[in-house]
Amino acid sequence: MNTHLKMVKLTLKGKNPVTLDHLSVRGNNIRYYILPDSLNLETLLVEETPRVKPKKPAAGRPLGRGRGRGRGRGRGRGR
Repeated sequence: MNTHLKMVKLTLKGKNPVTLDHLSVRGNNIRYYILPDSLNLETLLVEETPRVKPKKPAAGRPLGRGRGRGRGRGRGRGR
């Protein structure tokens, strides 16, 4: 899960801390979050149901086209 932070103090090893207005961190670089005890999690957490994407109508469209090589015929021998 990617994270977007505001008013961040970034400290790199062996360097002085740098204050940044905005910082985006890719999800695979995050190991864990440390939240302060004074934070009221009951008001922040929102129960969200997964969204269901509406299905596109398949009228007039051939099935199994447009993705990958296809199936069942092999690749041939170049003749």
